[in-house]
Amino acid sequence: MNAPASTIAPPGTLMHPSIHPDERAARVKLAACYRIFAMLGWTEMIYNHITVRLPDSVTGGEKQFLINPFGLHYSEVTASNLVKIDLQGRVLDGSRWPVNPAGFTVHAAIHDGLPAAHCVMHTHTTAGVAVACLQGGLQQNNFYTAQLHGMVAYHDFEGITIHADEGPRLLRSIGDKPAVILRNHGLLAWGETLEQTFAILWTLQRACEIQMATLSMGAPIPVGEAVAARCTEDALQFNPNHGAGRDVFDALVRQVDRIDATYKQ
Repeated sequence: MNAPASTIAPPGTLMHPSIHPDERAARVKLAACYRIFAMLGWTEMIYNHITVRLPDSVTGGEKQFLINPFGLHYSEVTASNLVKIDLQGRVLDGSRWPVNPAGFTVHAAIHDGLPAAHCVMHTHTTAGVAVACLQGGLQQNNFYTAQLHGMVAYHDFEGITIHADEGPRLLRSIGDKPAVILRNHGLLAWGETLEQTFAILWTLQRACEIQMATLSMGAPIPVGEAVAARCTEDALQFNPNHGAGRDVFDALVRQVDRIDATYKQ
């Protein structure tokens, strides 16, 4: 499938002028998130995905979500070139961009199987993949792992994630845990909002970075179970009553705006 010649819509427009306001808002926020990932260096060429399930006000109760157009770097994603698809990966908005099967297979399973999974994020960062490949996975030995006490799930590697039959096994592995380490593969997070999901993934990413640095120097100091449990209770960045990551996300959006605000197009 050939991609359109221009990746960015004219200023101030979206692909569909009559788009529902809730979908328009979801597109702009998700496009901003892709640019934040690019700014942070959480990219893998044209691969990996961040998806958002559209609200019932847009879909009439059907399960539909937005995903990045396959072939674009995260720094090229805009509100207008995001692709709306259903759980089978069918394009619903007339987009000429293709969709990566490895994207909708995993993300559709989570959006469909976990009612609270409004947003799903997946990365292949060096630190994330390194910890995913480590026997024992994430260790409870730093400030960030302590904030994820009881929140991390693991799923064994089954190869490239393009086979729908892996979905039920993935959901069993995840249970109700929002931070997921895909063994030998990478990191994944899901949450009730995009901002909350970002906060979870950012904390998981930092935990992996610190662990990788610590283990390169020697044996880490473990954090006790009681202390870790208290840290997770005290952590505010995941809590809806304290914004669930909204303040941090908004600050990063402002930083992106100062660099390049074309994601809004």
